[in-house]
Amino acid sequence: MSTLIKQDILVELLGNTGIGFEEARAAGKEAFQAQGLPTNKSEEYKFTAITKKIEQSIQNFASAEAFEVTADQVKANVFESYEGDVLVFANGQFLPALSSTIEGVEVALLSEKANTPLGSVAKPEKDPFCALNQSSFDAGIFISVAKKAQIQKPILLLNFFKANAGQVIQPRVWIEAGDFAEVSFINHSVNLSDTPYFVNKVVEVKGGINTQIRYYKLQNEGKNAIEVSNIETDIQKDGRFTSVNISLSGEMVRNNLSINILGSNSEGNMYGLYLLNGKTHVDNHTNVDHTVAHAESNELYKGILADSSRGVFNGKIFVRQDAQKTNAFQQNNNILLSEDAVVNTKPQLEIWADDVKCSHGCTTGQLDEEALFYLQARGIAKDQAKGLLLYAFAGEVMAHIKDESFREYCIAQVQERLGSNF
Repeated sequence: MSTLIKQDILVELLGNTGIGFEEARAAGKEAFQAQGLPTNKSEEYKFTAITKKIEQSIQNFASAEAFEVTADQVKANVFESYEGDVLVFANGQFLPALSSTIEGVEVALLSEKANTPLGSVAKPEKDPFCALNQSSFDAGIFISVAKKAQIQKPILLLNFFKANAGQVIQPRVWIEAGDFAEVSFINHSVNLSDTPYFVNKVVEVKGGINTQIRYYKLQNEGKNAIEVSNIETDIQKDGRFTSVNISLSGEMVRNNLSINILGSNSEGNMYGLYLLNGKTHVDNHTNVDHTVAHAESNELYKGILADSSRGVFNGKIFVRQDAQKTNAFQQNNNILLSEDAVVNTKPQLEIWADDVKCSHGCTTGQLDEEALFYLQARGIAKDQAKGLLLYAFAGEVMAHIKDESFREYCIAQVQERLGSNF
């Protein structure tokens, strides 16, 4: 890590803090100073030289300012046939005038919720970028779903990014759901600038007893975007959390996703798809921590890589000594369409209990030549046959998106990519 970037981040970012949360910010700053930005010797960032990429691409480490977003821009970027509610953000700043009022859901600025226990779910000592965000985020959003509220329509978190006065964007999101509540979120970002920018986002999700929470994320920004995302959730007794993360674009993207299973009869699900070409680099790091008995986790990540793109998957499952009767599944499958495409995959299991059902595995290879020949023998052109096989491979992940409008939008995005000169 160069002296220049270290000084810039400490002086510019850590000196430019928002309102409130002094204790949380101090804890974040202490954790960040203890860790520093990751270097090529950092085990967790071994295959993703993100500090070097930030140093090369980001020249101004000031926080990007909010900017005007119009109602027409919002309308143009909401999925066709989408019927849910929308919360709008510009460079991480919440825009209430363009956002929905949702029955059963409280939405407020974090600055209005001084008692929110930031860092209690996504702990800053676990990741330097999480610590950096906690120490220096400018603004954030507080979302609380009432006890027993059944929010049938999804809530779209529509983020507009534009590197204007600054080039660092640090959104902070706190989501909590009361006992027996059900809610779905869709995180979708829109890039309005061709210049490089760095997004460092933290989302903390705290569920109650028997809560059902779904969090979908589509990452399809500009090819100059550098992004680190830390999403972490606590799951209580009888609760369920499902994440679907689809990455399609960006210069370098790091997705950190952690699930803490804290109650029995609960379930955590992680599904991911990365469809990469050019020189796009996407790193998915996941963590599931089983701390109690009688719980389940399922994880399936799939990658399709072309050109000189690079994918990284590192999935960890911890089964603690008290977590008997755990059922944990983890799989990572990859298809390489180019000799220059690279994937580094490392599924991991650490088990201290003796009465469990756990499995993990990974595969990396090319398209099935026999299946391709079979389709061609039945009159299907080679390119079309190739697209069908790739779509079938990717479709298993998208099938876990419950909201039809968003699922159809993701399918269209993937089909368009596969139908082009991908």
